[in-house]
Amino acid sequence: MRASNFYVGLGLATVSGCLWFLACAPFDLAGLAWVAAVPMLIAVDRAPTYGRALFLGWWAGVVETGGGFYWLIDLAHRFAGFPWIAATLVFFAFCAARALIFLLFTAVARAIRARLEVPFALLAPPLMVACEIAVPQVFPCGQWISQAWQPLVIQIAELTGPWGVTALLMAVNGALVDLIDGPRKARWPLIGAATALAASLIFGAVRMRQVDDALTHAEWLKIGLVQPNIAYSADGELSTEEAVRELTALQEQSRRLQKLGADLVVWSEGSYPVTLPRDMTADFTEDSPAMIRRGISIPLVIGASTYDTAHDEAFNSAMLFETNGNIAGRYDKVRLLAFGEYLPGIDYFPWLRKLLPIGAGQFTPGAGPSLLSMHTPSGTAWTLGPVICYEDILPGYLRRVGALHPNLLVNLTSDSWFGAGSEPWEHLALSVYASVELRVAMVRAVNSGVSVLIDPNGRLLVKTYANDPYRHPHAADGVLVTAPRMPGGNTAYVRFGYVFPVLCFASIGLMTMIAWRRNMGSRSRA
Repeated sequence: MRASNFYVGLGLATVSGCLWFLACAPFDLAGLAWVAAVPMLIAVDRAPTYGRALFLGWWAGVVETGGGFYWLIDLAHRFAGFPWIAATLVFFAFCAARALIFLLFTAVARAIRARLEVPFALLAPPLMVACEIAVPQVFPCGQWISQAWQPLVIQIAELTGPWGVTALLMAVNGALVDLIDGPRKARWPLIGAATALAASLIFGAVRMRQVDDALTHAEWLKIGLVQPNIAYSADGELSTEEAVRELTALQEQSRRLQKLGADLVVWSEGSYPVTLPRDMTADFTEDSPAMIRRGISIPLVIGASTYDTAHDEAFNSAMLFETNGNIAGRYDKVRLLAFGEYLPGIDYFPWLRKLLPIGAGQFTPGAGPSLLSMHTPSGTAWTLGPVICYEDILPGYLRRVGALHPNLLVNLTSDSWFGAGSEPWEHLALSVYASVELRVAMVRAVNSGVSVLIDPNGRLLVKTYANDPYRHPHAADGVLVTAPRMPGGNTAYVRFGYVFPVLCFASIGLMTMIAWRRNMGSRSRA
C-alpha cells in the first residue's frame, strides 16, 4: 500500500512538471499553467512523511526544468566538447539544482500547514514568488514565462514585476486545491483568487487601452534589425577572409534596410567579427577593410568585443555610430553570463578554465546601465536603453535601466549557441515583460533569431524566425520595424519595484512565525 501511495504521488508530481513546461514556449499551452501546480500540491500535502513531500516537490521541479531546458545537453556536447554522457549528467545536475525552487517551496509549505490551517490560495502565491527570488539561477526564469503571450494577464508586471503573474497563477492553482480538499472551506479562497484574477484582467484591459491611446500621439522611428545568422567559432579566431565575408554580409543587409527607409540600423551582439580598441572614437577610414559603416549613412548600433590594452580587459559592448562616423556612445554589458562570459570563482580555482571552452569567461562587467543618445533626421532626440543578451530578462537590472527613462529599449543578443528549438523562444517569452515593466517598446536584434519588435504592452508586432547556423546555415537577413518613442520608466515597478516581493517575503515570515508559536504552544501543553 505504501509503495502504491508513493507511485501515485510520483505520478502526480510528474504530471505537474509536464503541465508546467507544456504551458511555456515553444509549446505555448498557456492555459495549462492555471492548473499545473494542482497535482503537485495534492501530492506534497498528502505525502505520509516530510521527507516524501520534499522529494515529490523537488521531482516536480526536475521534470519541469528538464522539459524546458533539454537544449543544455546539445549545448554542452557541441560547444563545451563534453561527451554525450557527460553532457547528460551536466543537464541532470542543472535540473536538480533549479528544482531547489520547488524543494524550498515544499519545505516551507509543509512546515506551515502542519501547524496552521492556511489555505493554499493564500500560502502558495507569496511562497512561490519568494522561492523564485531566493534560489539563484544561471538562466533566471519563473512560472510567469508561461503567460508571455497573454497580454491581458501580464499587464500587472507594471506594478509587481513579473512575480505578480507567478502569484496570480499560484492563487488560482491553490484555490483549486482548496476546493478539492473541502468545498465549504474553499469558499473564501475561491472568492479571493477569482477577485484577484478579475482585478488583474480589468487592470490589464484598462492599461492596454491607455497605452494604445498614448501610442497614437507618439513619434515613430524606422529601425532595421540585421540578423546575420553567423555560426561563431568556438575559439573566437577568424581568418581575414572570414572576417571580411561576415562584415560584408552585415553591411549588405544594412544598406538594404536603409534603402527600405530605416533611420537606424541595429546589429546583434558581438556581430562585428574582430575585437575593437576601446579608445577608438570614430569609424575606420574608407581605405580600411575594417571600416564598419561602408555605404551606410544613417546611425548604426553594433555589438562588438572591445579591448582595453592598458588594463588588459575585454568587454561585451554596444556602440552607437553617428551619421558622420563618430562614436556617439558605448555601453558595456554589466550582467555577464556565468560560465559563458565569466567564471565564478576563477580567481580562487584557476583550473576551472581547463574544463570550459576556449574563450569562456574573458569579459569584464561594465560600470552600470547607460543610455545612447541620437537624433532623427527630423531633429527629434531619442535615448536608447541598450541591454545585451539576457539582460533583457533580469527584472532588477531592468529597473535600473528604467530609472534612466529610455525612449526605446535596444537588445543585442546572440542565441546561436542554443539551436533553433526551445531556447530562442523561451528567451523571447521572458523578454516581453521588460516592455510592460518600463512601458516602452523594445527592439531585439538577435544573431540567429528571433529578432522582434515588442510594443509597450508586451505584444509582438514583428518577429522573424529562429535559425541554427551550425546545422542549417542561412544567409544574413534583416527586418524593418517601426518603433514608438515613449517616456519609458514612469511606472510603479521602476519606482517601487521590490515592494511586492518584500510583501511576499513578509507574509511568509508572518505565517512561519505564527506556525512556530503554535508549535511551541502545543509542546508546552504536552
